[in-house]
Amino acid sequence: MTEISIRRVYDGVPPGWHPVLVDRIWPRGVAKDDLDVTWLKEVGPSTGLRQWFGHDPERFEEFARRYRAELRDSDAFDELLRETRDHQRVVLLYGAKDEEHNQAVVLADLLRERL
Repeated sequence: MTEISIRRVYDGVPPGWHPVLVDRIWPRGVAKDDLDVTWLKEVGPSTGLRQWFGHDPERFEEFARRYRAELRDSDAFDELLRETRDHQRVVLLYGAKDEEHNQAVVLADLLRERL
C-alpha cells in the first residue's frame, strides 16, 4: 500500500519520496528549476473556492466539503490517484503556511479513502 505524507514545499522533499505539488499556483520564491516534482495544478482548489476559504481555519470544514465536491468525478483527481498508485511513498507538497488547514490535508484523506 502507498504511504502518503504532506509537507510544505519550502521544507524540501524527504529522500525516497515521490513529490507531487498540489497547488494550482506555483509557490512564491521557488524556482521551477530547483524543484523536481510532478505538478498537478488542476487538482488544486478552484480560484473561487481558494479565495473564499482564504486559509481561515474557521472555514476549513466547509472548504473541505466544497473541495471534495469539486474533486468528485475530476480527471485531475483521477490523475493524482494514478500517480499515487505508481509509487510506494508519495509526499503531497503545498505552499500554505498553515499545516493543518490546506488542500493537501483534504487530498491526503481522500487518497487514503480511495486506495
